[in-house]
Amino acid sequence: MKKLVNALLFIAIIAMAFISYRSIMGPIEFSEERQAREKQVIARLIDIRTAQIEYRNTHDGIYAGNLDTLIDFVKTAKMPIVMKVGELDDKQLERGLTEKKALEIIAKAQKTNRWNDVKKEGLWYTATDTVWDEAHTGYTLKDTSWVFRRDTTWIALIDTIYPKGFIADSLAYVPFSNGVKFELDTATIENKSGYQHLFVARTPYATYLKGVNDQEMNNLISTQKKLKRYAGLKVGDIEMPNNNAGNWE
Repeated sequence: MKKLVNALLFIAIIAMAFISYRSIMGPIEFSEERQAREKQVIARLIDIRTAQIEYRNTHDGIYAGNLDTLIDFVKTAKMPIVMKVGELDDKQLERGLTEKKALEIIAKAQKTNRWNDVKKEGLWYTATDTVWDEAHTGYTLKDTSWVFRRDTTWIALIDTIYPKGFIADSLAYVPFSNGVKFELDTATIENKSGYQHLFVARTPYATYLKGVNDQEMNNLISTQKKLKRYAGLKVGDIEMPNNNAGNWE
């Protein structure tokens, strides 16, 4: 009988030790796993924000209203890249010359083949770049050694805002969620400066933390609700402008 009591006591001690260990390690392990998962969820939300900002820049201040539209934009949109050669010097600026005016002068010369104004404004390197044209009584272009030049080329948006090999369709899905999509909403509000379009992309804790430690997850959700905060991760806000900040920032 004494051996049985001792055995049961030993088992009880081991059980209590395990319970104590889990009561300490459970929250720590949950916190570590939460941080690891949220790092990837946040990265995906930042990718969505990046795409929405580019969408807004090319759609008169309006954000994409759903993920399908946003992803299609990322896949097909192109961005202008301006190659710049040279800058206007102080004397040119003092004469009132601007980049826009300089480009207009060059464009006119290219159209008419009359380069007097181009030379006058110093928009190519040296006089050896021109020859005297008796027929037109003026300078004409000999080569294209420009001191001032702006060329625009168009490249795929996805190649400029994301790393090589980025898969646009991945924007829709919450990491660690088994295929659950982010929630995306937009709204228009009126403020002192007029109307402003807003967006929010979000996902609740339960989507990417379920199964890690449900008790700890429920405690986290309860705490956020008591603080009247969103119980999850989100970027942007449709109730008030927040400069598209994430709630982790």
